[in-house]
This record gives sequence, structure tokens and C-alpha cells, in this order.
Amino acid sequence: MLYVNPRASRTSYPAELQNVMSIARAGQSREWLMQWDGLHAARTPLRELPDLASSLGVQNVLVKDEALRSALGSFKALGAPIALVRLILRTFEGNGFTAPALFAGAHREALAGFTAISATDGNHGRALAAAAKSVGCRCVIVLHAHVSEEREQAIAAYGAQIVRIAGNYDASVTEAAALAQRNGWHVVSDTSYDGYEEIPRDVMQGYGTIAAEIVETLASEHSERADDASAVTHVFLQGGVGGLAAGVASYLWEQWGASRPTFVVVEPEQADCLYQSAMAGRPAQATGTVDSVMAGLACGETSPLAWRFLQPCVDAFMTVTDAQAVDAMRRLAQGSANDVPFVAGESGVAGLAGLMAASASPAWASAIGLNGASRVLLINTEGATAPSVYAELVGETADEVLSRQRAWLSR
Repeated sequence: MLYVNPRASRTSYPAELQNVMSIARAGQSREWLMQWDGLHAARTPLRELPDLASSLGVQNVLVKDEALRSALGSFKALGAPIALVRLILRTFEGNGFTAPALFAGAHREALAGFTAISATDGNHGRALAAAAKSVGCRCVIVLHAHVSEEREQAIAAYGAQIVRIAGNYDASVTEAAALAQRNGWHVVSDTSYDGYEEIPRDVMQGYGTIAAEIVETLASEHSERADDASAVTHVFLQGGVGGLAAGVASYLWEQWGASRPTFVVVEPEQADCLYQSAMAGRPAQATGTVDSVMAGLACGETSPLAWRFLQPCVDAFMTVTDAQAVDAMRRLAQGSANDVPFVAGESGVAGLAGLMAASASPAWASAIGLNGASRVLLINTEGATAPSVYAELVGETADEVLSRQRAWLSR
């Protein structure tokens, strides 16, 4: 389904939002993240897929590949670590801690009694566990019933204590908050709720690194267009609770102001909390089962903080089916003569699934101004974070796709 947001505006980035999240704060987070050895030093690639663009009837498709951000395999490696470090700096203010020293593990003894806890669908918890291991504090991760054993093992490998509960993601968020209250632990969540916005803000600010790199790459490869944003006309962003979309869209909105691209947010049809929020004009809950193959987007409640940024700038909200996501995974894995193959996970392809659906519907394409002159930006937010699930859905392993990718790039 597609819903065109009547509340989206074409204005400069509002000052009241800039006071919460800004390019300047995202820049500081990026500088700190560069001190963490859990991330690769190089920018993730922004790749052009001309054959895909031609098949969809648009001028250009660019895909930012966050699967290559780190060994963690997803964009979440940018959010949880910076939120944890900022939390520790606030908690231990006056102790002389610095971000580089924390990431290097220089304050392990002082942090021996500090525990971070969070709910997760997989990737956020894995990133938090990895960051906690680096800084030397304890980590507890709450997993709901739909998180696979494979994802649990990937988190536990970083030394986190796992707590399993029945129910869905939203139930795990509630349980994490209750455990923190009882034990004096610190919640490091990527979704906000009443009285809890500071840490989700820090998480979203970390995601600004993706947008910063996009702007830099466009400036170097499309210098004649980078200043007025005409190198990109549409950005399709994953939904979930809204954190990634808010972190990226707010940055690009501040960068390009009223000439910003058309933003489209895509989420699973059975986890449509952002779609429902757009129709209601306020943060709302999903209407479906909140059980999707797109595990990282299987969220039932909108983050109120993220919604403050999304409501005024996202032009349309879309839902896609699990089958459409799997089709998008296979299309990126296949590649072509002119398109490099990608390893893209179930949640990582939501933007492409939305683009494919919109291009196949003349009414939807017209509603969002998608046509032969459109230059579309997508973000592959994850690789094969559950390798067996990836192989089952795509019909080949991630290693096989990566082998073809290496061969394609070495031509």
C-alpha cells in the first residue's frame, strides 16, 4: 500500500529539529566512531546499478552498501556504539573519560559495575554487545520469540547475557525497561518512549554517518550536482521504529533544505506502524502480526522521537510483502553485466522492494513523481546477518554471491 503524506513540507530544516539532531552533532559522532576498531576505516561504497535502473524505468539507481560497514554486517554498528559511549560520558562526567579511550578499553576497571541492556531484533543487540565488549562493561540483551537461534548466537559471541521472552519486539522493549529498573542497569535502546529520548537520539545521530558519506561521495563523483541535491531525486528508506529514516532524512534535509529529495519510507505490511502513524497524524501502532521475514523491521510501535522528524519530511509511506522483499534480495544477489552483485539481507532490501513496487504501478509512480528522469538512492542496511536464512531465501550462500561480487569488481 502507498500513502502520500499530506503533512510533508518543502522548507528549510526547522531550528527546533536542528536543536535535537544536526549535521554538526552527527559529525562529532562520526569522528568518535572512527576511533573504534569495530568499524572498517573506509567509507562504504555507493554503487550505481544501471541495468536495474533501466528495468525499473528510472534514470539511475544508487545503492549504499552498509553490509560492508563492519564485521557486524549492518548499519546498526553506527548507532549502538556511539549511544553507549555518550551514555558513559554523561554518567561518569568529571572522571576524565574520552570517547577514544573508552573505545580502546582504557576504563574497563571503572566500568566493571556498569551494565547496558537493550531489546533487539538482532542487529542492534549485536552492535551493542560488540561495543560493550570493547569498552569493558557488562551487556544484557533481551530477545523476543521471533529472533532466530542463529542471531542469538551471533550476539552471545560478544559476551552478552541473553534473556529470552515470549511475545514480539515491543514486549521485549518493555521487559528490558523493567529489568533495568529493577537492577539499576542502563537501557541503550534505538526506540524512544515516554521520558526516554536522549539515547535514541544518540543512536539516530550515529546513523548520520551514512548520510555524510553519501553527500561526500556525490560531491566527488557528481560535483556539478551535489550542492543542489539534483544527483538524487528520491530516497527510499527502511521503516522499523523510524530511527534510520529519521537519522538519514534529517541530515539530507538540513544539507539540501527545500530542494531535498522525495523521501519514501518502506516497511512490512504486517508491521506498518509508520504507515499507520502517517494516516493518524501521530505515533501509532501496527495493525498486523508484526512477524515478518524482514526481522529488523518487525516493529509494532513508532518511536515518538523519530516521528518528530519523519512526519514533516517523508513524502510517502509504503508497505511491502515478505515475497517482495525476497524478490529484491534475489535481484541484488544476481547482478548483471553492468550491475555488481550484492549480499543484501531481508531488511536490507526493503527500500528496493518499495521502489520495485512503485515502478510497477503507474498510479503509485505518479503519486511520488517517479519517472524516467528519477535518480533513486537506496541503502542496503544489512548483509547476511542470518546466513542460513539468507541461503534459504536466495537459493545460494552469501559466500557464493560475494565470490561473484569479487569477480565482477576485478574485471
